[in-house]
Amino acid sequence: MRYPWFRLAIFVVGCLLPAWWLYEAAMNQLGPDPGKILMDRLGLGALTFLLVTLSMTPLQKLSGWSGWIVVRRQLGLWVFAYIVLHILAYLFFILGLDWGQLAVELRKRPYIIVGALGFLGLLALAVTSNRYSQRRLGARWKKLHRLVYVILGLGLLHFLWIVRSDLREWAVYAGIGAVLMVLRVPVVARLLPKVGRRQGRAI
Repeated sequence: MRYPWFRLAIFVVGCLLPAWWLYEAAMNQLGPDPGKILMDRLGLGALTFLLVTLSMTPLQKLSGWSGWIVVRRQLGLWVFAYIVLHILAYLFFILGLDWGQLAVELRKRPYIIVGALGFLGLLALAVTSNRYSQRRLGARWKKLHRLVYVILGLGLLHFLWIVRSDLREWAVYAGIGAVLMVLRVPVVARLLPKVGRRQGRAI
């Protein structure tokens, strides 16, 4: 296995964050509505991991270090794991496992539908993230995994709908996402290796 310590560090961070948040909730350190705060943190954690995942290719081109690409699949699976935990927190803490209330919530809060569409996209990517799926799908695999850009848009829209009264935090995530998308524009992407080579010579 390549870069085992880097992989291990990501695994530890991915595990420790929700464990720490659960500890804070158990110690009554998350305020009067710990379930909602825990749910929100898991959702933001998923969005953060998604942005980090999308930054791996630009970082590899800038630095020339292949370790960024090696952990991209692992990071993507953490996005999926956090979204699953986010949904479970919503079902348990917000709905109280009252499935009848779900239909009411969908009518009152359509941003839940947007989030559900993003989850379905992530599910498709998680299921096909293995090498067997890559071989089986061939060229279609890359096309399928471009869904990640749609998922990012859905995630940002979901977040925007929730925090529309205070856009400052949303603007930070949206700004980072916009930069990562610009770096994928072919004209800009072709410049990245040149930047990396200049930096390498300067060092």
